[in-house]
Amino acid sequence: MSGLLPLLAQSPALFIALAALLGLLVGSFLNVVIYRVPIMLERQWRAECAQFADASGTAPTAATPAVPAARFNLLVPGSSCPACAAPIRAHQNIPLLSYALLRGRCAHCKAPIAARYPLVELFTGLLSAAVAWRFGFGAAAACAILITWFLIALTCIDLDHQLLPDVLTLPLLWLGLVASATGLRSNGQSLPVDPVSAIAGAAVGYLSLWAVYHAFRLLTGKEGMGHGDFKLLAALGAWLGWQMLLPVVLLSAGVGALVGIALIALRRTQHGTPIPFGPFLAGAGWIAMLWGPGIVRVYLGLYR
Repeated sequence: MSGLLPLLAQSPALFIALAALLGLLVGSFLNVVIYRVPIMLERQWRAECAQFADASGTAPTAATPAVPAARFNLLVPGSSCPACAAPIRAHQNIPLLSYALLRGRCAHCKAPIAARYPLVELFTGLLSAAVAWRFGFGAAAACAILITWFLIALTCIDLDHQLLPDVLTLPLLWLGLVASATGLRSNGQSLPVDPVSAIAGAAVGYLSLWAVYHAFRLLTGKEGMGHGDFKLLAALGAWLGWQMLLPVVLLSAGVGALVGIALIALRRTQHGTPIPFGPFLAGAGWIAMLWGPGIVRVYLGLYR
């Protein structure tokens, strides 16, 4: 390992290739996170509701005791085919390659495998490589790649369930605050930001969307966004600093509005149908992480 690090520092191409390979592997795990985390949360909520009902004496009495639910987390049980429940072997779970060799079908029952699984792997690999290319070898690239993986998982979960789980947004927020206190920026790194910018970014990020949410609710009587959006913007503020919050909000709101108008025009959705805002925040945050300062300089240069 001690000999590999200097080699990666001296060879940008090797570092980018390694980041892409690592991204492919992590993308396979992100598929598990995207699928299982919402199920785990639903089971947790149901268990809490049952406990509350038991404590309040409102739960109906069952003739037989409830059977304890089988363990279900990110590691247990092993991956299996959703159609036939056949276990997926290690050689059938190689990112991209296994999907191609199996021709997109289960090896046991030949049921089609959703194309999103290899797409998430490919997307994670490509974005990890892009981050490695943008930042070069160093702590900034490591931070940016970690943020990228979180944002991919959050984007897919929000698209599927209109949910930004606290088990992902809060660790991303706290990791940003902790990283800001490590002093890495003093070594010339662009990530993480300094502690003052990180704390202010987290606070302003949360409170800004919180204020918009309550103002919209007072004016319309409707909820315009979920609380997870507050926490995601706070997490982005903790990593990028308060200075990048306005570009992130403007970019995400602009793209979100264009996508919403396009969906209505194409009759893919109806007016009033909720559209998750998390993917737009995540995309804008990722762009701001890589090119935010340059975008701001170009924008301000238009008014000189």
